[in-house]
This record gives sequence, C-alpha cells and structure tokens, in this order.
Amino acid sequence: MEWENQTFNPDFILMGIFNYMPTHIFLFSLVLGIFTMALLANTLMVLLIYLDTRLHTPMYFLLSQLSLMDLMLICTTVPKMAHSYLSGRKSISVAGCEAQIFLYVSLLGAECFLLAVMAYDRYVAICYPLQYHSLMNLKLCGLLAASSWFLGAFDGIVELAATLSFSYCGSREIAQFFCDVPALLHLSCTDTSTFETLIFICCVVMLLLPLSLIIISYTRVIITVIRMSSGEGRHKAFTTCTSHLIVVGMYYGAAMFIYMRPNSNRSPTQDKMVSTFYTILTPMLNPLIYSLRNKDVAKTFSKVLGKRKFREQIG
Repeated sequence: MEWENQTFNPDFILMGIFNYMPTHIFLFSLVLGIFTMALLANTLMVLLIYLDTRLHTPMYFLLSQLSLMDLMLICTTVPKMAHSYLSGRKSISVAGCEAQIFLYVSLLGAECFLLAVMAYDRYVAICYPLQYHSLMNLKLCGLLAASSWFLGAFDGIVELAATLSFSYCGSREIAQFFCDVPALLHLSCTDTSTFETLIFICCVVMLLLPLSLIIISYTRVIITVIRMSSGEGRHKAFTTCTSHLIVVGMYYGAAMFIYMRPNSNRSPTQDKMVSTFYTILTPMLNPLIYSLRNKDVAKTFSKVLGKRKFREQIG
C-alpha cells in the first residue's frame, strides 16, 4: 500500500459508533450482550450438528456452515471495537486493517453464496422430495459449501488487492467501527472511480446473482407448497421457507444498501447503523430463526443437557 506523509503515525483511527454518554454506554453494553448471545448460539449450533449423527444431513450441514461464517464474522469486528472503546485506543495497524478487510469481505461473499445454496437445497427437498437424496447428497453439499468459501475468499482477495494500491495521504480517521472498504475510499487521495466500478461489478456477482437464484428457488417452492394437499406438510414447508426468507431479506437488503449506493448518497451515520445491523445483529438472529427453534435441534439440545445432568448425578 502506498503510504505518504507517514513519518508520524501510519495507523488508521477507527472512530467507532459510541461515545461515553450514559445512553451510549448502555448501547455498548447491549452490543456486548448481543455479541455474547451470537457467540454462544452459533457455537452451540456447530457443536450440536457435529455431535448428533441424526443431524448429518445436507440441510443441517449447510446450517452449520452458516453458523461458522456468522461466528467468524462477528469475531472479526466486535472484539476490536470493544477493545478500542474500553481502552480508549482507537488506532488499528495497517496489517490489522488489511486482515479485517479480507476476512470481512470474504465472509460476506461466502455467506451470500451459501444462502443461495440453502435456497436450492429447500427447493429440491420440497419440489423433488423423492429424488432429494440423489440430487442433494452430502458430497455435492460439501462441494457447494466449499465453493461458497472459495468464491468469498476470491472476492476478499480482489477487494484487498485493489485497496492496497491506494495512497492515503490525508486524514486517517475511518468513520466506522471496523475497516470497511467504502469508508476507506473517502480517505484515499487516489482516483477511486475505477475501483468503485469494480465494487459494483462484484456486488452484481456476489449479491444479485445469488439473490436471483434464491428468488427463483422460492418462487418454485411457494407454487409447490400452495398445491400441496396435506395441510400439515404445507404448514411445515411454509414455516421453513418463511424463516429462510426473513434471513435473506435482512442480509441482502442491508448489504445492497451499503455496497450498491453511489458515494454521493452515502451518510456515515446510516452506514454505521446498517453495518451494525448485519455484522452484529444478524449473526445473533440467524441461529434463532433458522435452527434453535427447529424440533430436531431442540431434541438434540435436550439430549445433550440430559446426558450432562445424568453424569452430574452419578458423579
């Protein structure tokens, strides 16, 4: 990265989202609570799916990958934000900023593709139930999940490489609580118009294409559900699809708001609020919406708790 006038301090300054007013102290405590819940819920989901062989199915394997991505995403931003707030040291090194950019962009991209794979999985399960195990076996499921990780990492490398080529010769204050690419563009003294076009193209590939697949899949699913003769089957399928669509709406809506708007329409305050929503709140909501209210997961959780209580009693 081309750095100029850095003899004093090459680090960036994360301005954060909170000050030390009582209201902001309460909001910071709330964010820490949400972070803790997201950490525990997603870790629990990964462990439960790993421990119970009954959950070794394509749908739950994909859910475990989603929980792992959410776990890594929230750990990429919140710990640094909390450390900066509690210590009062808001600086972040160039290497730390680069690491945040790569992990953050990679995980967002991977999750975009994974949500599309999950939509396809539900489409096959509901529209072609008899052929489901042949069309969506664990080997194919693993390949699709690995492809999601790979495509997300590729997007992270592309955006990081482009960001590394910029010169930052003015203010080093990032109007965010983490190193976000759009916020960094405002600090560059290099012409970033070509890179903004690249971001838009990446967003089309990483957001609009998977979203189109999701819309097509769920359109077919809804048509199939409406035609079902069984009321119980219709209710179960509709409940599952509704949960998925809620997550898709929250995730894609927020991501498109951040990355597909022109810089002239950007507001740092709005960007902070929306970024907080899908980097902190969504990782907590995903396991609650998708999995922990699922009967199979609830049974596994009760089984694990029952074994622990039994061991405590005989111990």
